Amino acid sequence: MKNLIVAKFGGTSVADFEAMSRCADIILEDQNIRVVCVSAQSGVTNKLVRLTHMDVTAQERESILAEIRATEYAIVDKLGKPEWVTLALDNLLAELKEVAYSDNLVGSMRLKDQIQSFGEQMSSLLFAEVLRQRGAHAVNFDIRQVLKTDSNFGKAEPDVEQTRVQAEKLIAPELEGTVFVTQGFIGSDSQGNTTTLGRGGSDYSAALVAEALEAETLQIWTDVTGIYTTDPRLTAQARPIPELSFDEAAEMATFGAKILHPATLIPAVRKGTGVFVGSSREPKAGGTWIRNKAENKPPYRAIALRRDQILLTVKSPKMLFATGFLAKVFGILAQHKISVDLITTSEISVAITIDNPNNTTTRGIKQEVLDELAEFCEVSVEDNLSLVAVIGNHLQANSGVGGKLIAALENYNLRMICQGASPHNFCFLTQSDDAAKVVEHLHEELFDAI
Repeated sequence: MKNLIVAKFGGTSVADFEAMSRCADIILEDQNIRVVCVSAQSGVTNKLVRLTHMDVTAQERESILAEIRATEYAIVDKLGKPEWVTLALDNLLAELKEVAYSDNLVGSMRLKDQIQSFGEQMSSLLFAEVLRQRGAHAVNFDIRQVLKTDSNFGKAEPDVEQTRVQAEKLIAPELEGTVFVTQGFIGSDSQGNTTTLGRGGSDYSAALVAEALEAETLQIWTDVTGIYTTDPRLTAQARPIPELSFDEAAEMATFGAKILHPATLIPAVRKGTGVFVGSSREPKAGGTWIRNKAENKPPYRAIALRRDQILLTVKSPKMLFATGFLAKVFGILAQHKISVDLITTSEISVAITIDNPNNTTTRGIKQEVLDELAEFCEVSVEDNLSLVAVIGNHLQANSGVGGKLIAALENYNLRMICQGASPHNFCFLTQSDDAAKVVEHLHEELFDAI
């Protein structure tokens, strides 16, 4: 289909019936939007993750299940309680309860992925009915039939080719006359088990579907009018950015700009798909376009903040003039599928930052990893850190950039500084308690004078 648009709506955009109705307006006004990926209603995924924790009590479990049911039924009531939708929702809630009471839920990543999928399944069921009641020919489509992944539960890797084949077979032939309402965040492996793409993976899955269908545009609808120079909650001076290059946006996503999942742009870059980020509350207010190349390339574009960072330092005098030490360290991390972010080295040590997000089923560095590293080096772990990244263009080539940044931060304790690996970022760690103040101060220094 020519001019095909894939639209993704985040959790706040589908939080309740009124929010879903605003999203329906956007879809009905543009006949090119034929595939819609939705997140779970705001807050539901957090509740589902909580069900997988070891310390959840039976009373709390029942309370969480009741809260989720109330969230979903508030929308069903506004829809007039259509019989078949109510029956389908009840079946999902019953299945959710069964999984929530599984004896091995806490220890099974497969079951954890399964339980997290219910938010998206219920959201898509209800949103498809919202569209149908507005006159659209909409179907609730199970994306697990199309988005195929490996079996790395918790952070599955997509099979791009198999996803393309399935999308061409099951979705493409019906695009002209149907709006496909489907789920973000989830897929399935070769055995048919439900998998997830990691927290925030709804954007990524929408991008994968857009790539598979060769869509012209991927729209990401959220609760803010585009991507800002920094998180507006950190400073009132944050302002929207009309246009970004893929490189700039990728850096922002990687280093904590929550408006985009870090992997979202990979499929878009592969296909040259234009990405638009806007607010479902104010769809006429504009937003941010992300394209292969941006016309304007300022030295400073944005400041990103990523909280919940771990600093892992490994030290060994044997590292001095030795070969293979780093290979051994990174081999262990790779074996345990630990993704490394920033790296700095000295003569006998290497410091590494690792993301440690809250509200996920995979968190922290397991003791067995530390034990393996301790067999040949000293290991230390620091937490309560946040990563701040200044995003821009040719930062390593612009005279005085590093000095200006360091001077602006002279009153704060910086734990680690990285510059030069990319022309688009200048990164450092700071104490989490200082992070918001650091970002606000930096934004004032770098952007308020522009």
